[in-house]
Amino acid sequence: MDSENFRVALSGDFRKPDDSPTYPDFDLEPLRNAPGVEMAFLESNNPLHAEQLEDFDALILLTHRFDAMSVPKSGRLAVVARFGVGYDTVDVEACTAAGIALVITPDGVRRPVAVSVITFMLALTGKLLTKDALTRKGPEGFNQRSEHMGVGLVGRTLGSLGIGNIGAEVFRMAKPFDMKFIAYDPFADRKLAAELDVELVGLEDLFRRADVLSVSCPLTPETHHIVNAERLALMKPTAYLINTARGPIIDQKALTKMLQERRIAGAGLDVLEQEPPDAENPILKLDNVILTPHALCWTDQCFAGNGAADVKAVLEVQHGREPRGVVNREVLSNEVWKNRLAGFAARLGT
Repeated sequence: MDSENFRVALSGDFRKPDDSPTYPDFDLEPLRNAPGVEMAFLESNNPLHAEQLEDFDALILLTHRFDAMSVPKSGRLAVVARFGVGYDTVDVEACTAAGIALVITPDGVRRPVAVSVITFMLALTGKLLTKDALTRKGPEGFNQRSEHMGVGLVGRTLGSLGIGNIGAEVFRMAKPFDMKFIAYDPFADRKLAAELDVELVGLEDLFRRADVLSVSCPLTPETHHIVNAERLALMKPTAYLINTARGPIIDQKALTKMLQERRIAGAGLDVLEQEPPDAENPILKLDNVILTPHALCWTDQCFAGNGAADVKAVLEVQHGREPRGVVNREVLSNEVWKNRLAGFAARLGT
């Protein structure tokens, strides 16, 4: 091990037990071939142990947790690059206190997750799974097709809980459907909303007016169960709810009850409060919900994009430059962080 090298750790879940890559579309060659970089996979501990990271400058993190006990005492670790945009598995405060930048990959997931939302919207309103089931019944099913009319989208209202990176992309992709656009987001870029022809509305109005309501906000203490029984009760009985963000944003018990009682038309969920769900979870038994295993956006392009963004971020740090996608922006003014970057730049002469 060369102490002068910039050492990059990858969480152990990037490898299968036979040491083959979990996701071959994540191209590690740019990292392997970068001058002055040494790369290593960690043991698959969850959460990660501090002693695993003592001699590393950067960590690329998949699904394992990084908490306060994961922060190495050496003070060497400069950046945690999360594979994706969700960072509820990372203790942000612990990172900031230690002068560690937490980086996510907004460019890698923007289009794939937005495509997932559109996929759910089209499948739900077109009653795709119902019609698939009818077809498989042969003549009996075909004779029932008139009883399962879909819902046209022209003039309907697409609502989004959040109009950030992904929420905005959903509206861009939905433009050809000639829908009305509304969104609730206390941090909304009003200029962007105007450019996308999105009306910014109050939270309750969002639930009342949307024919299709998509959840596109991060999971924070403020958004935990923001979709609750009271707000679900405001929705139209013909409306559909979509969640591709994080399960705990929705009170799943309340949603299950709404679906069981047919008080909304249906839901498309790529995320659940408990993942994986218990096999006896009642939401799994419903025929008016489409469920996917927190993987609907998983494509070759998505994983290649996330990987490329993480590799770029850690190489930027190696060269003493601020990486894109820093979550804890306050760390950028931290003297520990600034001294680390200056040290990396001096080492490479950049």
